[in-house]
Amino acid sequence: MYDIIIVGAGTAGLSAAIYGVRAGKSVLVLEANTYGGQIINTPEIENYPGIKNTSGFEFATALYEQATGLGAQVEFEEVRSVENHGNVKNVITGKETYEARSVILAAGAKNRHLGLPHEEEWLGKGISYCATCDGAFFKGKDTAVMGGGNTALEDALFLSNYCNKVYLIHRRDQFRGDSKSVALLEEKENVEFVLNATISALLGTDHVEGVEVADKITGEHRSIPVDGLFIAIGQTPQNQVFSGLVALDESGYVIAGEDCKTNTAGIFAAGDGRTKTVRQLTTAASDGAVAALAACAYCDSL
Repeated sequence: MYDIIIVGAGTAGLSAAIYGVRAGKSVLVLEANTYGGQIINTPEIENYPGIKNTSGFEFATALYEQATGLGAQVEFEEVRSVENHGNVKNVITGKETYEARSVILAAGAKNRHLGLPHEEEWLGKGISYCATCDGAFFKGKDTAVMGGGNTALEDALFLSNYCNKVYLIHRRDQFRGDSKSVALLEEKENVEFVLNATISALLGTDHVEGVEVADKITGEHRSIPVDGLFIAIGQTPQNQVFSGLVALDESGYVIAGEDCKTNTAGIFAAGDGRTKTVRQLTTAASDGAVAALAACAYCDSL
């Protein structure tokens, strides 16, 4: 019987593990793939307070070693389901059934990909899914944003403050995001809308040198030289197996506020997989701390 079982060994999950074991609780972290989550593939991190510069791999490895060094147990097993039996929760993997007094869901979310050749290969070589994370690396350069929702509009606005030119590419003739953001972008001299278009190819040798866009109406193809492409077509939360355990919103995110509490007693949510506005390393770490301390308090109340 563990005090806390954490599903997911990303920034939120490992931060929760650190706070849990430091509070004197027995903690098990279950991870289907490898520790670190999405950040492990990021070449450079410059926006985490107190760390001037590091790589995603170095950051994730340091977090993992800190958590395990303090006494957190980590097992690389895929969680198939979580059952709520009141004061006891059963976490079922492909190998074992584990028991815990509380559970923290930190499975995260995956960025939706365009599915183009070189997209994953050139991640960190011009391909990014986070403008606020990587935008500063493209100061004075030409970039493109793919998407039509609020995230894409916000990314384009953010990049317009750094970049020489920003192309905002959207597959429809109107954006789905806020009209106020669209109006602000229309006033930007260095922002160009490329509407009714999709990206048909990534151009370059071993990194992004441009994108090829196809006009959905005319069928014409156009090459746009850019140094970076920011893909903002949404995320997919990894919460399918929790659908009968806690309330999810229409997009599949666990409904939980800044206290990280779900609608099920003893079940908490942390990181990119919960309902929130800002999804960054700092907020993931913050969620981990909040969820762990809330889980500790819950265990103490039993």
